[in-house]
Amino acid sequence: MSRVKDIQLKVIPSKIANEFVKKNHYSGKVVPNSSLHFGAFLDEKLHGVMSYGPSMRKDLIISLVKDTAWNGFIELNRMAFDETLPKFSESRCIAISIKLIKKNAPHIKWIVSFADGTQCGDGTIYRASGFKLTGIKENKQLRINPTTNKPMQSMAAFHAGKAKDFKNWERLEGYQLRYIYLIDKNSSLTVPIIDFGEIDNVGAGMYKGKNRTLMERKGRNQTANSLMESKCDNISPHTHDVTNIEDKAEVVKGVV
Repeated sequence: MSRVKDIQLKVIPSKIANEFVKKNHYSGKVVPNSSLHFGAFLDEKLHGVMSYGPSMRKDLIISLVKDTAWNGFIELNRMAFDETLPKFSESRCIAISIKLIKKNAPHIKWIVSFADGTQCGDGTIYRASGFKLTGIKENKQLRINPTTNKPMQSMAAFHAGKAKDFKNWERLEGYQLRYIYLIDKNSSLTVPIIDFGEIDNVGAGMYKGKNRTLMERKGRNQTANSLMESKCDNISPHTHDVTNIEDKAEVVKGVV
């Protein structure tokens, strides 16, 4: 019998969340401006983290939904789960986190998140969680740093003083997909909702930069696809004993 309903979702400190994300997310990195972290616990052990925060370029994102206040939306910018949690854990945890945000931070009207097909997946988890697909674009901002042999974003290269070198580095092929969840059902998108079938029409069905067919994504083991997208690099499970952390959902009010 599945234990998915035994999972507890708690607001956790950034230090614990970031340590887990660094060890379990495919990028090995955290988003510096993440301000709200949810931990997924099973048997009082941490097995998953979802980090929310303001978008890095709020000025470019805010107009996606009509009449959005400056603090009226938030980005789900990191999600990392290990292999311990049962099937459907990711979508269940997303649903619970949305309910907590809606209850404790009613000024938040919608959530945006991005799926990186260049390094990870095309957003199976978001589609299963009721997000709307609102953007598919070829990712031209990610290249391989020949010194480290690791992917590097154009903005990171700029800040590192490598903007000129960046243009000559090998580009990673793939797509970035943008998903939006309207917490406030009265909110109106200013951009079209894209049919999920368009992912295949443009060849954006991806896993770790490799094309995945529609059959592969809708195959018998779709849950495995979701798990791959929540950790991608198949990093060994890592847990923390955090039984001393209080389960206070009202912390959301002061963080979002």
